[in-house]
Amino acid sequence: MAPFSSLSWHRIASAHRRWRLLRIVPQVTLVLVLPSAHPALADFKLCNATTSRLGVSIGYQDQKGWATEGWWNIPAQSCETLLKQMPSRYIYVHAVDYDRAGEWGGNNFMCTADRTFIIRDVKDCPKRGYKRAGFFEIDTGEAKDWTVRLTDPNESGAKPK
Repeated sequence: MAPFSSLSWHRIASAHRRWRLLRIVPQVTLVLVLPSAHPALADFKLCNATTSRLGVSIGYQDQKGWATEGWWNIPAQSCETLLKQMPSRYIYVHAVDYDRAGEWGGNNFMCTADRTFIIRDVKDCPKRGYKRAGFFEIDTGEAKDWTVRLTDPNESGAKPK
C-alpha cells in the first residue's frame, strides 16, 4: 500500500479544509457579534404619498427635555428619513400641505417657526417668538424603524384637517 493512498489523501485534504474553516469562522463570528455591542439605531421616516409638496416638523422628548425640529420639505410621492436614531418611543408630527393649504396636526401643542428650526421646550411659544402648532402623536413602541405615510384626503391613512 502506498503511503498516500487516495483514501488517505482525501482524509488529509478534508482535515486541511476543516482547519481552514475553523480558522475563518472565529473571524466571521467577531464581525457578526461586534456590531451588536453598539445600541441599535432606529430610523424614523416620513413618506409623502400625496400629490403635493409637504413641510414637516417633528417633536420629541430626549434627555434634555422637549424639542421640536423642522422643516423638512418632502416632494410628492417620496420619503425622507427625519431621524437616524429615535430619541424616545413617542414622536410627534405636524405637516403642512404647501400646494393645497391643508395640514396634519393634533392636540399636542408645541413650538414651530417659519424657517428651519430646532426649538427646546414647548411652553409659551408666542411669548418666545415662536408659533404654536398642534402635533399628532405616534407611539413607535419598541420598533427598530418606523415609517409614517401621509396620504391625500380621499385615501386611507393620516388625513389633513
